[in-house]
Amino acid sequence: MVDAVVKPQGTPAPKTNRIGLTLADYKGAPSTLCDGCGHDAITSQIIKACYDLGVSPHMVAKMSGIGCSSKTPAYFLSQAHGFNSVHGRMPSVATGVAMANKNLQILAVSGDGDTASIGLGQFCHIVRRNVPMVYLVENNGVYGLTKGQFSATAEKGAKLKSGVQNELQSIDLCGLAIELGCGFVGRSFAGDPKQLVALLKAAMSHKGTAVLDVISPCVTFNNHEGSTKSYKYAKEHEIPLHELGYVPFFEQITVDYEPGSVQEVAMHDGSKLTLKKTERNYDPTNREKAAATIVEANQNKQFLTGLLYIDESKNSFTDVMHLEDHPLATLPAEQTRPGKEVLQEIMKSLM
Repeated sequence: MVDAVVKPQGTPAPKTNRIGLTLADYKGAPSTLCDGCGHDAITSQIIKACYDLGVSPHMVAKMSGIGCSSKTPAYFLSQAHGFNSVHGRMPSVATGVAMANKNLQILAVSGDGDTASIGLGQFCHIVRRNVPMVYLVENNGVYGLTKGQFSATAEKGAKLKSGVQNELQSIDLCGLAIELGCGFVGRSFAGDPKQLVALLKAAMSHKGTAVLDVISPCVTFNNHEGSTKSYKYAKEHEIPLHELGYVPFFEQITVDYEPGSVQEVAMHDGSKLTLKKTERNYDPTNREKAAATIVEANQNKQFLTGLLYIDESKNSFTDVMHLEDHPLATLPAEQTRPGKEVLQEIMKSLM
């Protein structure tokens, strides 16, 4: 009689999303940032959001400038396209990407220095043009690569580890984005993964520029007593405007809530963003109210998080430019090289 051999059960296959990819397929290289850096927490939520949505990595273009934040695209979506531009000039390159292939999902990661200082003009114009992209600012209030000097987003009165106090007014990127007409403006905290994932999903389904300002504490230079961008300060002063929920277009739309307690926003692709009211009766579709709320919060030293403003009616830059559905590189020469008659007509129109 031969004894039966019982084979040990193998490791269960990893869970896959709707396009058959695992969570590991959305990861990148190991991080080289400081242990505990808020930027790494944001990277984790980008990975989760892309996995949950079933984003095809090869259809993503990761853009960045210079700074600790701009290193992070190397840490997610290793199969995506990527371009690391010079300091503050990422929006120009991202605009070129959108023009060359409007079907790509652009994930642009910048920092408070890369955006609010040297890149402020570029930021203003990409928002003004409404280039379809997620513009994510990893905001820690300091220049982490140059030993922790204050950046332009550091609040007046904030202190460095050395005790030096900031005497200059800060730039509020969310307030500026709303003033410039941005159709999607949100603010979150690296230590609030549930809220951040929902905002990222909604931002990726928005058809124009989606600005996300994420407070991301620098554990090396700006996580001490007196800092207004530390983990402790953010946790103590964060006031969520609402609870966020996001249901993508490929899932059945079911929402469980009490009548009158939830505001639902329909995204252009059929997805639904649900905003469950908390303490405030806040309407993110009211531009004037959104701007006034940000000003009031800054005066009261409050840190408001959530979807600050949304307008799904705006045409994106690629719509305004009437771009082809196909990438420009795939178009035949007769479509991309105007004939002599066309050029003469253009010259005549300029006279």
